[in-house]
Amino acid sequence: MGQSVVSVVCVLSLIVGTCFASSQVSDRITELPGQPKNVGFAQYSGYVTVNEQAGRALFYWLVETPASRKPESRPLVLWLNGGPGCSSVAYGAAEEIGPFHIRPDGKTLYLNPYAWSSLANLLFLESPAGVGFSYTNTSSDLYTAGDKKTAEDAYTFLVNWFERFPQYKHRDFYIAGESYAGHYVPQLSQIVYQRNKGVQNPIINFKGFLVGNAVTDDYHDYVGTFEYWWTHGLISDSTYRLLRVACDFGSSQHPSLECMKALNVAVLEQGKIDPYSIYTRPCNNTQSLKRELKGHYPWMSRAYDPCTDRYSEVYFNRPEVQKALHANLTRISYPWKTCSDIVGNYWADSPLSMLPIYQELIAAGLRIWVYRLVAGAKYTKD
Repeated sequence: MGQSVVSVVCVLSLIVGTCFASSQVSDRITELPGQPKNVGFAQYSGYVTVNEQAGRALFYWLVETPASRKPESRPLVLWLNGGPGCSSVAYGAAEEIGPFHIRPDGKTLYLNPYAWSSLANLLFLESPAGVGFSYTNTSSDLYTAGDKKTAEDAYTFLVNWFERFPQYKHRDFYIAGESYAGHYVPQLSQIVYQRNKGVQNPIINFKGFLVGNAVTDDYHDYVGTFEYWWTHGLISDSTYRLLRVACDFGSSQHPSLECMKALNVAVLEQGKIDPYSIYTRPCNNTQSLKRELKGHYPWMSRAYDPCTDRYSEVYFNRPEVQKALHANLTRISYPWKTCSDIVGNYWADSPLSMLPIYQELIAAGLRIWVYRLVAGAKYTKD
């Protein structure tokens, strides 16, 4: 997808006269391998081209609200995970707010009782190109990704996606995400807002955004992170003082050499922990860990599993799963991963603060919700 002219085909529907883009029909997911039967909601996934010349295409997964809750009357929410370089399918969809979570066997799915799709139509986007199933035919794109290109490509994706799904045009639309998506979300929101200016009844009916545990302002984020480590006994007094001096007013995405040395000292002092849930054990041996949790903390075995990344990498690399998702059509040479090291390690532009964008969009009257999730609920991944 990416052409300005979209062929459409009318499909038989209970609603007489409903027409959809032909590519939307081909993107319909019949059933994912291992999913529960009769889930009662529609799913779509596929690729949207965002740059024809470079061959950049972004992968999406749309989960509509159950038919019993009238998805046609529900808003659309775009969900982005950060990293940078981490997959919204791996984390947002498969671990956090999506309809399914993956069992330890890496083959079967179970329903998430806290799925946001019970109230809104969810659009998960793997961004930028090189993350998850999203790809580029220009290898240099992997080494030049940054905030600006990511935001522009995401906007192009939206413009083209709404042509593929015209029933969502003019629908209430929100952008959401977490962690480094604390950059993606406001930056994309700013582009949508600015390009909607002066447009009557815009196709992208943008209402606002929400971010959780978001990277927002490098100086204050650093201060908060270092104080958290220190006050929870994860680093020593001397290392805390070193971090405050070495990383003062620095860039979290492009730290100075002195700051990197101090961060390495902090990591060594912390040892092998799960930084997203410091009071539980990290993922070592899945089976022994499951037995221990079940025997001593039965409530925790249901609420938290530190090995979910492993399940995602097994499930989304299964050929039958990729076929059902209409993914990996170009047969990329590397396996699907939860995060791309290349994209993350070579990240280019990264402004020090998102606060100026907040000021602009607050003044514009957009709805903004900033929230945080406490440790222990594995919903703080990149």
